[in-house]
Amino acid sequence: MTTCEFVPVQRGGRDVTSLSEFCDRVFMSLIRSDQRRWGEVYVQGLVSVPGRKSIRRISEMVVGYDADQSLQQFVNQSPWAWEPVRQALAEQMTRRLRPQALVIQEVVFPKNGDSSVAVARQYAPPAGRMLNCQRAIAVFLAGADGSCPVNWRLIMPPSWDDDVERRAKVRVPLDERSQPAWRYVLDALDELIDDWGIPSVPVVLDVGNDPGVSALLCGLEERGLHYLVGVSAFTPSRPASLTATGPTCAPTVGQLTAAAVRRGRMSLPWPGQEATPRFVVAAVPGSAVEIREGTTLVRPRLVLAEWPPELTRPRAQWLTNLGPSGMAEMTGLLRARQQVTDDVDQLVEQIGIRHFEGRSYQGWHHHVTLASIAHGYRLIRHRDEHRMVEELICPEV
Repeated sequence: MTTCEFVPVQRGGRDVTSLSEFCDRVFMSLIRSDQRRWGEVYVQGLVSVPGRKSIRRISEMVVGYDADQSLQQFVNQSPWAWEPVRQALAEQMTRRLRPQALVIQEVVFPKNGDSSVAVARQYAPPAGRMLNCQRAIAVFLAGADGSCPVNWRLIMPPSWDDDVERRAKVRVPLDERSQPAWRYVLDALDELIDDWGIPSVPVVLDVGNDPGVSALLCGLEERGLHYLVGVSAFTPSRPASLTATGPTCAPTVGQLTAAAVRRGRMSLPWPGQEATPRFVVAAVPGSAVEIREGTTLVRPRLVLAEWPPELTRPRAQWLTNLGPSGMAEMTGLLRARQQVTDDVDQLVEQIGIRHFEGRSYQGWHHHVTLASIAHGYRLIRHRDEHRMVEELICPEV
């Protein structure tokens, strides 16, 4: 079996980014050369091997000989830290993508049996039904050229908290316990922005009917982050305790939207779409309030609802603190969210993010990190090749 290779494409002395160059940068924290080598092999397999990305198929098609044991050891048993590798990936993608948004997306990993880490029969919001699965939170850096996941959290179901035997078998850390999804989101953002120094840009996510939406929004506001959060019509537009005049009943998002639609809809530009989307915008009364001693929420919340004239109810609704001056950003942020939805499909269909062969907590984090690197490399290579073609068509004078 011949080894798959990536040969840099040259024009005018410049190369399209090679896989080896990209891996050298993201694996700098791995001290041992064999770890860096197996990391590149695994990433190359995720990028190039067609069909299922099993360790055996990666060994045969990339290495060219039986290296199953070495690859299995690297992914599942080797104690390399994934956090600095993700940080290096985030730095590379920030430099290349110039992100406009941090898009939070839940990713579901359907499973058979109950032995894999954090697997349980549970409601999976992206699928809209009960599944036997793992649930994870991914933070994507999204820019005009695409998006890439750079940080992950595995959601631990409550049934795993006290199951000592199962936790020991898959090596779950002692401090890893079940918590609401919104806490995983804030924790991943804190690591990305505070610990890694990635510039803060608006946070975009859809929480639907999640009861933790108020806690999430307050957490984002306390951190000084701007956001666009998809919610249900029944979501209170602000926490009842955060009012200018005392604990009054907060109107729901749906109530504010219904009142605002009578004042008319506004069009926001959406490049590449023939029918211009129509939106309803409403200010949330009493939302510019003091949320803790010495700290004031200076940007009031707005409700943004996509409500085409031909529909009897909104297609989608969001809460945001971008303010009226940020309306021009809204469609860009919504497009970024759609881009991430498309990229999750690519991670599943082309990168094989659900093809992890192992059950451990450590192995799962290693695999999703390596899959993120593979996706980031494909994105950068596509961008480089696209720009090279543009230069061939329209060379610089």
